[in-house]
Amino acid sequence: MTITALIPFFHWLLAFHIISFTAWMAGMFYLPRLYVYHCQTVPGTAESERFKVMEAKLLRLIINPAMISTYIFGILLILTPGAVNWHATWWWTKLIAVLLMTGFHGACSKWRKNFLNDRNTKSEKFYRIANEVPTVLFIIIVLVVVV
Repeated sequence: MTITALIPFFHWLLAFHIISFTAWMAGMFYLPRLYVYHCQTVPGTAESERFKVMEAKLLRLIINPAMISTYIFGILLILTPGAVNWHATWWWTKLIAVLLMTGFHGACSKWRKNFLNDRNTKSEKFYRIANEVPTVLFIIIVLVVVV
């Protein structure tokens, strides 16, 4: 199903999709890094509480809205006639990478709740490695779309 009325707005939809995706990725690059630093604090201290506020605000005010708008503009692009070649490999690769990014987003949300309740069981090294996941997915998404 496509909506021909979207054709005149294609470039606007694409621009807002890219802007939303960029904001989402910026947050996803930063949140695991906050977890690395949060691991270095003692639960219950003022410093630990500050990280809890930073993590919650980053998720609630930047990452979540950016992910939602990325999906909205992406779906509108999909509904625009001629925007997607359903037989092209890049489209399916991008979709899988975006779904993996969404899963990672969900994992980050779960980890934040663990920090919030002073129940983090993961190491600083774990979060340092996890911090690379959005970078790898970002590279895959950009390369398959552009190349």
